[in-house]
Amino acid sequence: MTTMTSWTVANSRKLARKERRRQLGPLSALTHVALLVWTVLVAVPILWTFLSSVKSEDEIFGNAWTMPATLHWDNFVRAWDKAHVGQYMLNSVIVVGFGVFGTMLIGSMAAYVLARYSFRLNRAIYLVFVSGLAFPVFLALSPLFFVVQNIGRQVPLIGPYIGINTHAGLILVYIAYSMPFTIFFLAAFFRTLPTAVAEAAMVDGASHTRVFFQIMLPMARPGLVSITIFNVLGQWNQYQLPLVLLQDRDKWVLTQGIADISTAAGYEHDFSALFAALTMAILPMLVVYVIFQRQIQSGLTTGALK
Repeated sequence: MTTMTSWTVANSRKLARKERRRQLGPLSALTHVALLVWTVLVAVPILWTFLSSVKSEDEIFGNAWTMPATLHWDNFVRAWDKAHVGQYMLNSVIVVGFGVFGTMLIGSMAAYVLARYSFRLNRAIYLVFVSGLAFPVFLALSPLFFVVQNIGRQVPLIGPYIGINTHAGLILVYIAYSMPFTIFFLAAFFRTLPTAVAEAAMVDGASHTRVFFQIMLPMARPGLVSITIFNVLGQWNQYQLPLVLLQDRDKWVLTQGIADISTAAGYEHDFSALFAALTMAILPMLVVYVIFQRQIQSGLTTGALK
């Protein structure tokens, strides 16, 4: 009986796919071609980087797609020790970890209030947040530098810890620049959640804070996971902001370290270490996305279907 049911489901799916292809016609073929081209454009440079990370200098500048005669794992050792990739990666983990945590905490609370409560200027405040999506980061780099610098000089007690050339200052800027998309995404998600459960909890005496943290946040888990991964990827790959706000080499994040290695490689001819450093920068984010890709898709489709 179970086998018969499985066969019926599989057959129904095949028929549904054939019907969609028939309805789309030539558009279906063009879509598959576009996806194939996009896959090649993304996958080939990554695979070439991974392959070059275990090659010698002569093999890198020889035939690009030949397999290395020997796997040169010492490239990773030089990148980790000599180029200080280990220190840069630790700095990135600290900055991105606290930055994403602050973004999700503040962003989820703001999105929840804007999505579920009616008050004056609600729509105006939401539009102010969302307007940040249209503001390129590089346009604000000069004024941002002076703002953070003035905060460090003028704010009593904590100013020196959140000013220029501090990880805390960079974390605050990361939170601010990640806020527009976080609120835009989560506000739309919170609007789709049913109100009956929250109202029942309020009737039973639950506070607004308890309803948010114990009821609404667990219900919004798919959306939270999706936007968390997007924020991790965006903050991990950020280069312009740390370039302006962090000056001491020992406080650099990974993107600054990779850029420095790239510049130095042109003089020292150590491109093997450069590709090893790039591989170490790419792999954590690739692993995160592979592990959580189902949750990301679930969060996006859940919000769309509701």
